[in-house]
Amino acid sequence: MTMALDRTTEPSDAALLDAYTQGDQSAARALTARHLPRVLARALHMLGDSGEAEDVAQETMLRLWKRTATWSEEGAQLSTWLHRVASNLSIDRLRRRAARPTAELGETDPADPSPGAEAHLALGDRQRLVGAAIAALPDRQRSAMVMKYLDERSNPEIAAALEISVDAVESLLARGKRGLAQRLAAHREALL
Repeated sequence: MTMALDRTTEPSDAALLDAYTQGDQSAARALTARHLPRVLARALHMLGDSGEAEDVAQETMLRLWKRTATWSEEGAQLSTWLHRVASNLSIDRLRRRAARPTAELGETDPADPSPGAEAHLALGDRQRLVGAAIAALPDRQRSAMVMKYLDERSNPEIAAALEISVDAVESLLARGKRGLAQRLAAHREALL
C-alpha cells in the first residue's frame, strides 16, 4: 500500500505515522529521512563516539516503529519525543561508561605518525577534557546544555523536550555553566 501524497506540501508526521501503520513503507522512509539526521546528531553530541551514536539513533528509531500503532501527538511532537528518547539512551550509555573501571577503557586514540599528530592529540585532549566535564554534569543539566549550545535549540524547545518550565530550563543552564566552569578551572592552561 502506498500513501497518496499531495506533492505541493509535505505530509505531517502524524499522517506519515498513520500511513506506516497501514503498511506504507515509503512513509517510514520519509519519517526516517526527516528525523534520523537530527537524532544521530543529538546522540553524537552527547556521546562523542560515532559508533555509539549510530547505535543510539538506530534504537531510537526502532522504538518509534514499535510505538506507531499507539502514537498520539497529544503528548508531544514526534521530534520532541525522538529527541527525548535519544537523550535518555545516550545518558544511559554515559552512565555505563562512567561505571566502567578506567583499565577497561583502553587507549582510544592511536598515535598518528603523520606530521601534525601533536596538534591533533592536543585537540583531542581538549575535547576529552570538555567532554568529561559535560559528562560529569547531572543528567538534566547536561541535556539542557547540549540542547542549547550544541543543538542550538530555544529555551521553549528544551522545556518541551525535558517536560519542564522555561524558568527551570534557565536554571538548569545557569547551574550547568557554573558546573562546567568549576570542572574546567583546573585545566585552564590545557584548554588555551
